[in-house]
Amino acid sequence: MSSPATAPPAPSSLKRIVAASLIGTTIEWYDFFLYGSAAALVFNKVFFPDSDPLVGTLLSFLTYAVGFAARPLGALVFGHYGDRLGRKKLLVLSLVLMGGATFAIGLLPTHATVGSAAPVLLTALRLVQGFALGGEWGGAVLLVSEHGDARRRGFWASWPQTGAPAGQLLATGVLSLLTAVLSDDAFGTWGWRIPFLLSGVLVVVGLWIRLSVDESPVFKQALERAEARKDGGTETLPLVAVLRHHWRDVLVAMGARMAENISYYVITAFILVYATTSAGVSKQTALNAVLVASAVHFAVIPAWGALSDRVGRRPVYLFGAAGVGLWAFPFFALVDTGSFGYLVLAVTVGLVLHGAMYAPQAAFFAEMFATRMRYSGASIGAQFASVAAGAPAPLIATALLSDYDSSTPIALYVIAAAVLTLVAVALSRETRHRDLTEAEGASVGGEAPKAASAAQAPTV
Repeated sequence: MSSPATAPPAPSSLKRIVAASLIGTTIEWYDFFLYGSAAALVFNKVFFPDSDPLVGTLLSFLTYAVGFAARPLGALVFGHYGDRLGRKKLLVLSLVLMGGATFAIGLLPTHATVGSAAPVLLTALRLVQGFALGGEWGGAVLLVSEHGDARRRGFWASWPQTGAPAGQLLATGVLSLLTAVLSDDAFGTWGWRIPFLLSGVLVVVGLWIRLSVDESPVFKQALERAEARKDGGTETLPLVAVLRHHWRDVLVAMGARMAENISYYVITAFILVYATTSAGVSKQTALNAVLVASAVHFAVIPAWGALSDRVGRRPVYLFGAAGVGLWAFPFFALVDTGSFGYLVLAVTVGLVLHGAMYAPQAAFFAEMFATRMRYSGASIGAQFASVAAGAPAPLIATALLSDYDSSTPIALYVIAAAVLTLVAVALSRETRHRDLTEAEGASVGGEAPKAASAAQAPTV
């Protein structure tokens, strides 16, 4: 039975919260993925023209990976203040930072204009993007999780997750349209700037919607309780409290992210390199395949989230991890045919299986941590893993392709990630019946945890 704190909100209110989180995450992921696609298609020529094509691509992906390096710092800073000040304020800040950095990339001078200063400026703006995204994800999914109906938390919390494919869809769609209507010379000279400059318009829309929602009621109640019991004392820092009470959950979250993160960036970012260089597919064809698959990905994520409400987070997550591991070799075999239909099939099946991990992830991670350290815990677990997973994935895959001229080691790389995730999730406990207000004992006020971690919760 739902407690008063977790009673379902009015449908209109919940839908507004979901819309605010979804639109914000869509814009943030649009900005982030736009960079990844541009890194594969044009940045090697615009910012690293003195290198041979494959080395230029490697350098381009290296600046792409730099954004991931900043995500843990964003997780720490945004998590700390999000647990102290609330989710909404930090989500507004993350949107402004991400949108501003992306807009500025569209104005950057190229290597031909300012020499080596161009990639330095590009890297600095990429760091700002990563810092902002490191704080965005945790706040967006928690705002929905803490507002939503506990019985359908997996479904509602999965909607902010659709911001990733929606952002991918938007970024790929804009790039696909531009490459279709512009010549290669025009796109490489000025056309690539247009999608980055469009970010400014999107941010204004996102801010207008995000500023209209209320703070999480679960967080407000937890803050009131923390203030009442402080009695002039100082609270333990959220990071310290997370490492003290939830370190097992952080490790589980990091392990759970490995297959999800690595497979996603291999399927959506590296594929633009592999399909165009090894399979002889045009970049327009590769972009169109990712475009179609991203639309399917968007549609299936809420379905996987709803299924996790019925059967549990772990079974759905384990299915997705096993699936991407088994699909690794067929994926590259289909891409190697050079057929558009098989390319669409390869990417679509890969993203559907990825969705089985990504959809329940929001509720799964939120249910692991106490309210006053939830932003920190979920963000740290998710974003620290991204440094070892998503950040180097396109870089490692490109290097393996360069060294071995074969997809086999890349497939084995994805399989190894799937095994790590299977082990991590198998060692966790089911969380879908947890009441978020009851996971309050392990708070930053320093009390002993009542429901310390998902790893110690009873199996459902």
